[in-house]
Amino acid sequence: MKIKLIAVGTRLPKWVTLSYDDYQKRLPPEINLDLIEISMPKREKNANIEQLMKKESVLILKHVDKNDIVIALDERGKSWSTKTLAENLENWLQSGQNVCLLIGGPDGLSIECKQRATVQWSLSPLTLSHWFIRPLLAEQFYRAWSIINHHPYHRD
Repeated sequence: MKIKLIAVGTRLPKWVTLSYDDYQKRLPPEINLDLIEISMPKREKNANIEQLMKKESVLILKHVDKNDIVIALDERGKSWSTKTLAENLENWLQSGQNVCLLIGGPDGLSIECKQRATVQWSLSPLTLSHWFIRPLLAEQFYRAWSIINHHPYHRD
């Protein structure tokens, strides 16, 4: 199964990449966590944010296949516990479908991305930086895999 993290933004602090890579490498081969970085359109002083988000959505959605399960990350989405993520991961592994997680830029995701999504998932009621989400998700997928496999990494 492939999990595609489709994320807007390419210039990240080094610790973000190091943290993401650390957890991504811990995942077993049957969970292929694939980061797809989308270049952010240039933001000028009086840029039309809605048009920029539409440009981002075209770039994001070209990486989504017809049969993919699509999850839009949005602060107004539904909140999941780590155990819920583990249950979802187990279901996705059994279904054989690939999963796409859409991570917008500083202005969030366009309506087109949200409409394509099967579900909108909120990681927190806090507004989180779009680049911070990458290592957070990689760690949570590793933790969810640990729960499924009764690995001692996750403790109740």
